[in-house]
Amino acid sequence: MNNLLSEIEEKCRNCKKCSLAASRTNIVFSGGIPNNKLMLIGEAPGYWEDQKGEPFVGKAGQLLDKIFNCVGLSRQKDVYICNTIKCRPPENRNPLPDEKFACREYLDAQIEILKPRIILICGSVALDSMLPGKSGITKYRGQWFNGPYNSKMMPIFHPSYLLRNDSREKGSPKWLMWQDIKEIKRVYDEL
Repeated sequence: MNNLLSEIEEKCRNCKKCSLAASRTNIVFSGGIPNNKLMLIGEAPGYWEDQKGEPFVGKAGQLLDKIFNCVGLSRQKDVYICNTIKCRPPENRNPLPDEKFACREYLDAQIEILKPRIILICGSVALDSMLPGKSGITKYRGQWFNGPYNSKMMPIFHPSYLLRNDSREKGSPKWLMWQDIKEIKRVYDEL
């Protein structure tokens, strides 16, 4: 499994299929631990991810780690993390359709190699990539969908959205995320 992922990562490192290759500092292929239980698919690398070559390393990543830790999960032991695209779009804009298309083979390979049982779709860009035609993360978050290789997929709020919405009142994004992560952990424990 790790050898196959390393081969795909090396191919990605040499990729020049879209214009993002010219401006990247590093590809951001994956983080966490390769496993067949839990994968999180984010949107696209930001500034810090591009600098370090690892997904979710800024403030949003720190919050994501806290969310996982609240239910006894960690990226070091339980979660494989990747993004829909592997290079940072300029000024953190959303990836363009041709950029997502150019990178899709790498994401598909990651899913095919690991065959995760649970896929978390993190944010609206990832939602659009993994469940085309379903737009609006607020509408679909917290619901289970059938995914590739008999996986279960759940859209969740992106932690950067949670950072901008500080309330923890019932019905707030943070409160909803807490409901989602408890449900994810329940299903994870049944695997």
